[in-house]
Amino acid sequence: MDKNFYCVIMAGGVGSRFWPISRNALPKQFLDILGIGKSFLQLTYDRFTKIVPKENIIVVTSAAYANLVQQHLPDLPSENILAEPYRRNTAPCIAYAATKIRHQNPNATMVVAPSDHFISNDALFIDTISAALKYASEKDELFTLGIDPTRPETGYGYIQCNMKQSKTIDGNIAYKVKTFTEKPSEDLAKVFVDSGEFLWNSGIFVWNVSAICSALEKWLPEVYSLFREGDRYYDTPNELDFITRIYEDCPAISIDYGVMEKTSRAWVFQASFGWSDLGTWESLYLHAEKDANGNLIKCNDSLIDSTSGSVIISREKDKLVVVKGMKDYLIINTDDVLMICPRDGAKFKEIITDLAVNEKSKFM
Repeated sequence: MDKNFYCVIMAGGVGSRFWPISRNALPKQFLDILGIGKSFLQLTYDRFTKIVPKENIIVVTSAAYANLVQQHLPDLPSENILAEPYRRNTAPCIAYAATKIRHQNPNATMVVAPSDHFISNDALFIDTISAALKYASEKDELFTLGIDPTRPETGYGYIQCNMKQSKTIDGNIAYKVKTFTEKPSEDLAKVFVDSGEFLWNSGIFVWNVSAICSALEKWLPEVYSLFREGDRYYDTPNELDFITRIYEDCPAISIDYGVMEKTSRAWVFQASFGWSDLGTWESLYLHAEKDANGNLIKCNDSLIDSTSGSVIISREKDKLVVVKGMKDYLIINTDDVLMICPRDGAKFKEIITDLAVNEKSKFM
């Protein structure tokens, strides 16, 4: 493996869309929602150990989750866990990781990825990321990965490709980025998919540290200026105090909005390795194995009758779950919460809002 290749895993999200299994104290990236014996974070880490040296994998997370990261990834050196004192979206997260990696290795090329995405074809994923890393190590261009859309999904961002500007890199097609659109309406999403010019925005990025630091300095000077003094503090006992101080003044902004939508150096790799951010119960339902009636069932013991299109999950091992006469419902049981609601995402969002309004935030 190339010692100049690095991976940054972003693992600071709260994951409220998988409530009540995902909680503020134990968000989605630390859960085995797929029921395969490994958390999303562990799956992501394992995937990237096949692409970059283990010692070059860095996890950026909330300070509240640093111990959880260590528990889930015991082989990860503690110094490779970058703890953010406040949530400030992806641009500060990436600025922190990029400037620290540059401090350690100015010749580094890095892939940045969320910790909680589902990949169905690991081999193709590894080939695609490896090709992107190799190319980005030699070019001062900023790459993101776009996924071939399979439906007019309104929960994802979209990247419009400039179909007249493309290049083939180790068998992978990359297009110059034309536009970004975040979570369009259903009608607009249909137009995007039908046009053949749009890809889903995966939130995975590849670039060399020099290129991204230059882009941050140009397009987000209010963020970059805070981190550029890091060389004096990184890998010293004063790093934590430095990061805590600058995060207080750091604006919350995404790397898409802050850099990728502004730069002329953005390219998108067209990828088809089977991807989902599994960000909602609905997306999990679409990808998980279901019974003959279209039910996703994960219970120790159950009796399901005259029920279809439902998600039925119980985390209590000694409880028999009996469901009869339900259609398209979410039935999620934990040790302290039982949620029963239509699978309709809008109804679920209402529940999350109601928790705060009705002073039930302790269950978040």
